[in-house]
Amino acid sequence: MFRRFIKPAIICMLCFLANNNLLKAQHFDTLLMSLKDVEKQFIDSNLLLLAANFNIDASAALIEQAKLWDNPVLVTDQNIYSNGKFFEHSKDVSTNAPLGQYFIQVQQLIKTAGKRGKLINLATTNKKLAELQFKDVLRNLKYQLRQTFFNLGYQIELKKVAEYQFNQINNLLNAQETQLKIGNISEKEYLRVKSLAESIKQDLSDLNKVIISAQSDLKSLLRINNTSFIEPNYQFTASDLKLLSIKDLVDSAKQINPSYQLQQTQIVYQQQNLMYQKALRVPDITVGPEYDLNSNYTPKYFGLSVSLPLPLFNKNQGNIKSASFNVKQQEAITKNAEVELYNDLFNALEKYKLSYAECNSTQKEFYKKYNNMFQNVLNSYQQRQINLLDFLDFLDTYQTNQKRQFLQQFNFQMAKEDLNFQVGKDIIN
Repeated sequence: MFRRFIKPAIICMLCFLANNNLLKAQHFDTLLMSLKDVEKQFIDSNLLLLAANFNIDASAALIEQAKLWDNPVLVTDQNIYSNGKFFEHSKDVSTNAPLGQYFIQVQQLIKTAGKRGKLINLATTNKKLAELQFKDVLRNLKYQLRQTFFNLGYQIELKKVAEYQFNQINNLLNAQETQLKIGNISEKEYLRVKSLAESIKQDLSDLNKVIISAQSDLKSLLRINNTSFIEPNYQFTASDLKLLSIKDLVDSAKQINPSYQLQQTQIVYQQQNLMYQKALRVPDITVGPEYDLNSNYTPKYFGLSVSLPLPLFNKNQGNIKSASFNVKQQEAITKNAEVELYNDLFNALEKYKLSYAECNSTQKEFYKKYNNMFQNVLNSYQQRQINLLDFLDFLDTYQTNQKRQFLQQFNFQMAKEDLNFQVGKDIIN
């Protein structure tokens, strides 16, 4: 008899230990990360930022290259065969005069019209463009990161509420099974509550799918490729409304927003390119000393060569005209970017104000009271103080209010992030 109970007991104990270990494993696999932790991991591991940073280094190297002078050119000419001899460079025995001939010349290109300085300016501006592109990539990726982070937190909060409701309804179902057997409730009422439990269960399944997708997006941004579960660690706070002026926001964005500054810097670059193309009209000069032995009017000839192309046909007209049009084109693009900047900031500011109004203290108190009422209504239904229709009606309203509360909090958080994104820095925490 005793042996009959040993085996089931051992199995139960093993199952308990296995479940306990599984819970521990799940606990250790969960990464509780704050926004600060996530952003640090993002900065340390993001390959797109690394690639953009390399582009800055590459642009800096081009500045060094633009500062370099052109290499001098060595030109030499000597006799290979004469008087039946190869490379005759001896001296005449009777006159001691050198035999054979060779010519040596060193040429140096001298750029005129400040071309070298203009190339340095172009390379410097190009480096600034690379830096602004890096900042813009960082700004967009951080915005995407925060969207994903807060969306994941929002979905997890919805799941917690759904799990709580499911557990409470499940407990109610267990109690109703007994009441159904003794005939205190009808099967229709039991099935209606059972259907409600299945509906919440389906909601949980849908939420899990959304959470899995959000987890994948966040892990991709953080370059995490293990099975851990990231849980956002933040507490929603409806901070006080900041009285922000659209004029001040636009002025700040013009100084900070890298996307707008990119367009402004592009104008400078195109203007510098136009100046450089105009400078190319002026021919460069090549100068250098030369020495000629036995091939000139004097045996040992020293001279100075000067050469320059004559700008008769090609005066760089096409490139100058193209550069001029590029300046006008970029000016038009920048004016359009200024209009877009104003409209985007105005839109973000209005959304911020509306989202704040939805999350005011009155609304917060309302949701708090409604949440506390759930357990009271559930108890009232179990004690038959209210009927099934009243309970279901309350539960439907309760679920709607729960979702609305979290959605309002999420929208307010994203309205702050959108405003920060448009300005180019965190003006609201």
